Amino acid sequence: MHPQTLERLRHVSTATLCTALFKRGLRHQFIQDVRPLNPNLPNMVGPAFTLRYMPAREDLNPITVFEDRGHPQRKAVETCPPGAVMVIDSRKDARAASAGGILVSRLMKRGAAGIVTDGGLRDSPEIAKLPFPAYHQRPSAPTNLTLHQAIDIDVPIGCGDTPVFPGDIVVGDAEGVVVIPAAIADAIAEEAEGMTTFEDFVQEKVMEGRSILGLYPPTDAATREEFAAWRAARGR
Repeated sequence: MHPQTLERLRHVSTATLCTALFKRGLRHQFIQDVRPLNPNLPNMVGPAFTLRYMPAREDLNPITVFEDRGHPQRKAVETCPPGAVMVIDSRKDARAASAGGILVSRLMKRGAAGIVTDGGLRDSPEIAKLPFPAYHQRPSAPTNLTLHQAIDIDVPIGCGDTPVFPGDIVVGDAEGVVVIPAAIADAIAEEAEGMTTFEDFVQEKVMEGRSILGLYPPTDAATREEFAAWRAARGR
């Protein structure tokens, strides 16, 4: 990811990104029913590194599978690249945890940018205290082995009804997580930055008592001229 794209995405909202994606016909890039454990952290931004679960079959998924160093969940934690976001397909099922505090801490120490699951995380109170973005559906105490069987890493997955391909750019804020196809990430980031600047201008004018008519969207020529002057005065 281009460093300028990374920096831009750190300062725009998932709401603005969703609108920019919608303009390109992409309507389902916001991961549904996923929330931050700590909404006060800065934006999470990074390329997707994926882990996929399937329904567990009891004879193949005893607790002893964790002794295998090649177990997909363990391997994913130890191979997720620095700066990447681990995105987990837990089939939107939070009855058993996708991961817990120790694995999330290990991801943080290895330099990952965050973790997202459409299932649950155990040890969630401890994870919420970490300076590390983590998103899930809801807390879940049971180990993943009771329900999920880790089956593959770094493959296309579905997370909260959103398609996620390895390398897609994942952005999370206090509202949730959006997935940007890698091929258009630079363009989306640039557009979203401009949209954010305009929305800041609009918010300021609305708080001054201005009507949204002709302002948002800027259908009045005078609004466009005023925005250009406002932007120049602030160096934005």
